[in-house]
Amino acid sequence: MLLLAVCDDSIDELSNMVQLINQYRVARNFNCEYAVFPNGFELVSALEKGKRFDIYCLDIIMPGFTGIDVAKEIRKFDKTAPILFFTSSPEFALQSYSVKAINYILKPITKEKLFITFDELLEQIKAEKNENAIIVKSNKGIQKILISNLVFVEIIGRNVLYNLRSGKVIECIESFFSVCDTLLKYRCFIKPHRSYLVNMQYVDTIENQQLILQTLSVIPIAQGKVREIKQQYLDYQMEEV
Repeated sequence: MLLLAVCDDSIDELSNMVQLINQYRVARNFNCEYAVFPNGFELVSALEKGKRFDIYCLDIIMPGFTGIDVAKEIRKFDKTAPILFFTSSPEFALQSYSVKAINYILKPITKEKLFITFDELLEQIKAEKNENAIIVKSNKGIQKILISNLVFVEIIGRNVLYNLRSGKVIECIESFFSVCDTLLKYRCFIKPHRSYLVNMQYVDTIENQQLILQTLSVIPIAQGKVREIKQQYLDYQMEEV
């Protein structure tokens, strides 16, 4: 069951959203609960008390504390939960990207608009839940890494560095042996060198004693392993065809 937060300073708009959400629940057999907030202060107060939601539906134009302000506060507690903006003005569209809003819908909110938006959002949530991922404990806390976003992993001293497609690097202190044990269960990973694991989805070329990745990273291949790595990569590509 998903928890939704709906925040709007207009009682009429809140009532409309609640009616549409209830219609969606019945039509799609959607298992959810929701809480309504007449202003951003009350929503943020709920977050500060430990309340969390799976989806946030926010009006942008609210007096004193705008939807953008609320979204910034939400991101302090939750970096990934979908934020949907429902607003009467398109002028804040650009700002919505700064808080990683997933959609920006102009009022009036109709049944058609809400159904299309929720259908797309729930399909995305379903896909993300079904996608392979690992959980790591970094110096910034517990983080989820999608296998499809992980380019390569390297060990430097006691630090394990997870290099992501976005360019972000997540640093952890953990056993590289344990990391290898976890990731080599996925057929897309190879170990070309004792200090590296590479996702073959991102291999561009194999030349001499190194792998050139699509991100332009260069990964060494241990002496005597070139033929083995080439064969593993070839087998992987054949499976993908």
